[in-house]
Amino acid sequence: MAKRKNFVSENTIRARARKALERNKDKHDPNERAKDFKGALKKAVQAFAPEKWGFIIIAIASAGTAVFSIFGPNLLGSVISEMQKQVQAKIAGNGYDLSSVWKLLAVIVGVYVVSCIATYVQQYTVAGLSQRIVFKLRKEVNAKLSKLPLKYFDSSSKGDVLSRITNDMDNISRSLHLSITQLIAAVVTILGVMIMMFVTNFTLALITVLALPICSLIASAITKRSQKYHSRQWEQTGEINAHVEEMYTAHKLVKVFNHQEQSVEEFNAINEDLRRSTQLAHTMTGLVMPLNDAVNNLVFVFICVVGGVLSISSDTINVGDITAFLVYSKLFTFPIQNISATLNQLQSALASFERVHNLLDEEELIPETVNTTLGEVKGKVEFRDVRFRYQEDKPLIENMNLVVEPGQTVAIVGPTGAGKTTIVNLLMRFYELRGGQILVDDVDITDISREELRSTFGMVLQDTWLFSGTIRENIAYGKLGATNDEIVAAAKSARANHFIKTLSEGYDTVLEEEGSNVSQGQRQLLTIARAILADPKILILDEATSSVDTRTEVQIQKAMLNLMQNRTSFVIAHRLSTIRDADTILVMNNGQIVETGNHKELLEKKGFYYELYNAQFAGEE
Repeated sequence: MAKRKNFVSENTIRARARKALERNKDKHDPNERAKDFKGALKKAVQAFAPEKWGFIIIAIASAGTAVFSIFGPNLLGSVISEMQKQVQAKIAGNGYDLSSVWKLLAVIVGVYVVSCIATYVQQYTVAGLSQRIVFKLRKEVNAKLSKLPLKYFDSSSKGDVLSRITNDMDNISRSLHLSITQLIAAVVTILGVMIMMFVTNFTLALITVLALPICSLIASAITKRSQKYHSRQWEQTGEINAHVEEMYTAHKLVKVFNHQEQSVEEFNAINEDLRRSTQLAHTMTGLVMPLNDAVNNLVFVFICVVGGVLSISSDTINVGDITAFLVYSKLFTFPIQNISATLNQLQSALASFERVHNLLDEEELIPETVNTTLGEVKGKVEFRDVRFRYQEDKPLIENMNLVVEPGQTVAIVGPTGAGKTTIVNLLMRFYELRGGQILVDDVDITDISREELRSTFGMVLQDTWLFSGTIRENIAYGKLGATNDEIVAAAKSARANHFIKTLSEGYDTVLEEEGSNVSQGQRQLLTIARAILADPKILILDEATSSVDTRTEVQIQKAMLNLMQNRTSFVIAHRLSTIRDADTILVMNNGQIVETGNHKELLEKKGFYYELYNAQFAGEE
C-alpha cells in the first residue's frame, strides 16, 4: 500500500470506508447471495407461480432454440458427407446428383428459420413476463410503504429503502430477462451436444468431455487467488468514495485550513492502491478465458488429428462427421463458460428478491377500527395516563396527563431526548401508545381514521420540506383545489408575499431541489403559508425557528402568530424566547412533565425551567 503523506491514520481511513460502504450499501456487491437461500427460493416460486405458463413457454422456446442449434451441425456434416460422395462419384466417371444436397440445405435453412422464430417467441415472452413480475412487485412495495409505521423509516436508511425499490427491482428484471433463457439453453445445449457427440463417435466425445475437469480446475485455482484482490478492490472503492464525499462536502473547511495539498496527496495514495488492486483483480480474472481457450484449442487439434486418423484407418467416421464434431466442441464449451456467470446472476437476483420480500414482510400499521367521526373540530386535546417507549427496556413517557383547551397555545420545552417530538408523533398516530388514551374533542384518536385525524392538524417543522415545482404549487399543497386568491392570501398572512414578488417569476418561480434557490427563512415562510392555506384546527410547530438568524426569526414569529390565531397550538422549541407568551409551558425531562405553568410562574419557581432559561439568557441579560 502506498505511503500516505498526511495526518490521517490508516484506521481513520478504514473507518471512513466502512461508513461509505454503509451509506452506499444500495450499491451492493453484484455477487451478493441470499442470506436464507431456501426461504428466498420458496418465496420466489410462490410469487412467480401465477406466471407459470409464461415460464413453460420460455422453457419450451429456449429448449427448442437449443435443440435446433444442436441439429444444425449434424445436418451440415451430412451435407459435407453427401458432397464428398458426389465428388468421388464424379472422379470415378459416374456423374453426380446434387438434388440430395439441395434437400439437406433446405432442411438446414428450415431448421434455422424455426430456431429464429423460437428465439423471438422466447425473447418476447420473457420480456413481458419479467416486466409483469416487477410491475406487480413495485405495486406491492408501493402499497406496503403506505402501510408501514414511522418506526420503520426511522430505523432504516433512505438509501436502503430506495435501493429495494429501484436497484433490486432492476436486478430482478434484468436477471429474469437474461438468465432464465441462457440457463435453460445452456443446460439443453450441453446435454444435447453430449448425446450427439457420443452418438457420432465415442472416442472424440471422450476427448472433448475430458477437457471439462481441466477447465474447472483452472477456473477454481484462479478464482481463489483473485478473490482477495476483488475484496481489496471493494474496500478501497469505499475508501476513495469516502474521501471524495468528505472533501466535497467539507471543501470550505479544507480551504480554510489550507489542507488542499494533503487532500490531493491522500486521494492520489488511495487512488494508486485502488489502481493496483483493480489491475491485479482483473488480470487474475482475465486469465480464466485465455487459459480455457488454450485448452479448448488443444482439444480442437486433438479432434482433428484423432478424427483424421480414424477416418483413414477405418470407416467409423467420415469428413462430415469430423466437421460436425468440430462445431459441437465449440457449442459444448461456450455454454459451460457462461453457465457459472448465469448462476451467479440468478443468485444475485434471488438476493434482491429476498431484500424486496423482507420489506413486504415488515410489520404494518395497526389496522384501523373506525367507530366514529370528529365532526366540527373545536381543538380540545387530552392526554390520559399516556405511556410510551421506543424500546421495550427503556421507558420514555410514563402516566402523562394533560388537558389543552380549544385555542390555547401549549409550549413544550426540555433537553434533547426529553420526549418533546415524541408527543407530536403520538398525537398524529405515527407511533401507537403503549397505554392510556389521547382524545381530541373527547374522542379517542384510535376510534377515528388516521386520515381524518391528520386532516385536523397542521405542521410546521424544522426541516422545511419543499418539492421541485413552483412556489404556487408548493403553497397549494396544503389544500386540494386552492384558488390563486387563496394562495396569495395565505402567503400574505405568512409574510411571504413580499419576498415572492421580488423573485423574477414571482409565484411561478420554480424551486430547485429542496428549495435550495431560496433562503432557509424564506423556505420556512412558505411552509407556514402552506399550513395557513390548509386551515387546520390544531397546529404543531416543531423547532420552526431553530435554524434561522434572529432577524428572520422575528419575521417567522409574526407569521406564526397569524397562523396560531384561534387555533390550539403545540409549540416545541429550544429557544425559550419564542414561547414566553404561551398560555401553558410544559417542561419535560426523561419523558415526564416535571413543571407546568406560564413563563412568569415557572421563573418564580426557580426549578428546572429556571435553569434552562438561565443557561440561555442569563449571560445576555
